[in-house]
Amino acid sequence: MSFTVTKAVIPVAGLGTRVLPASKAIPKEMMPVVSKPLIEYGVEEAIEAGMDGMCIVTGRGKHSIMDHFDKNYELEHQISGTNKEELLYNIRETIEAANFTYIRQREMKGLGHAILTGRELVGDEPFAVVLADDLCVNEQQGVLAQMVALYKQFRCSIVAVQEVPEDETHKYGVISGEMIKDDLYRVDDMVEKPEQGTAPSNLAIIGRYILTPDIFELIENTEPGKGGEIQITDALLKQAQAGCVLAYKFKGKRFDCGSVEGYIEATNFCYENLYKKDAQKVELDKHSTKKEA
Repeated sequence: MSFTVTKAVIPVAGLGTRVLPASKAIPKEMMPVVSKPLIEYGVEEAIEAGMDGMCIVTGRGKHSIMDHFDKNYELEHQISGTNKEELLYNIRETIEAANFTYIRQREMKGLGHAILTGRELVGDEPFAVVLADDLCVNEQQGVLAQMVALYKQFRCSIVAVQEVPEDETHKYGVISGEMIKDDLYRVDDMVEKPEQGTAPSNLAIIGRYILTPDIFELIENTEPGKGGEIQITDALLKQAQAGCVLAYKFKGKRFDCGSVEGYIEATNFCYENLYKKDAQKVELDKHSTKKEA
């Protein structure tokens, strides 16, 4: 088994019901946070962590994601030689830094099923999972880069966790385990969306994972759980009982952009802390498109 993580599975087939009506015709992953769609932040985080294979598990009505990570010849022609051309530099770099492959999730059977659908694209090697509606920000080192460094040391599946208030644990998969060093736990229990007051801890799993390829067989043998869906937490618990799964309390901020509140918070944070730092871009955005002299 390879000890480097070069592929990221990005499930995008979900319907985005928490942000309706905005997500009725636009995939929630394409909703802009300031001037970039959500999914682009996740892809950039994966590239920063050394990954160059983006395996996107897609569904009906998500073709704009494929278009975004492709060249738009008409647009390129229109703005070539204008003051706005450099606004495309960032996405061009992203497109060139990775290969994008797509596979359709035929039925909405939960995150475990979406990851299993990506098996064809991943093969027999460790891989990351990025849930694009969890926007993670750490300007020193991205969350996935932190997790890849841990994977190189421990070579087992790792889930990212954060502390959440007790009255919110019912929204998440929640872990309990033994702390083996600062911010790192060996998982001994994992419950998907526990009833209020029954959570094993307040450490909630967020949308970043590094998984070893034996997870695929475990998912295949996992019965549908909560909500009739195949839960990744059920497969991970089996993996934890048979060997080792680590939970890592990551360094950085995380915004749940699948909710209106989280989306607004992310937009405000990224505008103040990321967008405004690029003074040239801020200035360009104030002007209409014109040919350079």
